[in-house]
Amino acid sequence: MPLTSARPAPLTFTLDPPVTPALRDGMLDLWADVTDAGGAVGFVPPADRERIRPELVRQFVAMDEGRSRLLVGHDQDGRVAATAFLTFNTHRLMTHWLWLYTVMVHPRHQGKGYGRDLLAAAERAARGFDGIEAIRLTCRGGLGLERFYASCGYKEVGRIPGAIRVAPGDDRDDIVMLLPLT
Repeated sequence: MPLTSARPAPLTFTLDPPVTPALRDGMLDLWADVTDAGGAVGFVPPADRERIRPELVRQFVAMDEGRSRLLVGHDQDGRVAATAFLTFNTHRLMTHWLWLYTVMVHPRHQGKGYGRDLLAAAERAARGFDGIEAIRLTCRGGLGLERFYASCGYKEVGRIPGAIRVAPGDDRDDIVMLLPLT
C-alpha cells in the first residue's frame, strides 16, 4: 500500500478583505485563542476580547488611513484562521521596507504548514507594493519563533535583551528579523 501525506486543504488568503462584523469577530476570536495558547501576539493569557478590541480597532484605523494592509487566511469552513498586518513605514528615510505585525495562525491549524503559507502570502503581497524592498518583524524570544522565521528566509538583524516583560521576573528578548525582497 503506497504511503501518501495528506496535507489539509490550503487556506484561502485575501489581501484587504472588507471589514465586516464577521471578520472583526473572527479576528477577535483568533487573537484571543492564539493568546490563550501562549502565542506572542501582544497579550498574555488569559485573553480578554475587550482588552484586545481597542488594538484591533487601531489596526482597522491604520488600514482606513492607508498606513496598513490586512492579509487574512480563511479555512475551508470560511473561518478566520490566520492574519498578518503589513504596515508601511512612515519615516521618510525608511519607506523602502514595511513591518509585518500580528502574525497569527489559529492553534487548531498549527503544525499544518499554514504559518509558512501565511508568510509566503505576505511576501507575495509585499512584492506587489511599489518601492518595498524588505519586510521587517519583531518576535518574542524564548519561544523559538526566530528559528521558524529563519526557516522562512528571515534573518535575525537585532536583539534587545529583556525588552519584553511578559510577567514580573519573566523578561524576554525582542528579536528583529528581516526578509530582503531584492
